[in-house]
Amino acid sequence: MAVPKHRRPKFRQRNTRMHIYIKAGSTRACGKCGKPVLSHTICQNCGTYRGKEMINVLARLSKRDQKTKEKELKNQEVSLEQK
Repeated sequence: MAVPKHRRPKFRQRNTRMHIYIKAGSTRACGKCGKPVLSHTICQNCGTYRGKEMINVLARLSKRDQKTKEKELKNQEVSLEQK
């Protein structure tokens, strides 16, 4: 019978078994844009959290990108309202 050469500490045992317990994070649809977002985090697409704008996503974009992003967000809002 094989015998291990070194004793394995308890914390290392638990770390090797951690894959058993890890679960995928729960996602939800953003209220404004409808993209999947991890719960309790700000939406990276539109910058809102719990219906309030926390990050101005358009401020860090160039003018050309701002216009396209504005159109995209408006189209997403309209499609969500129709559902």
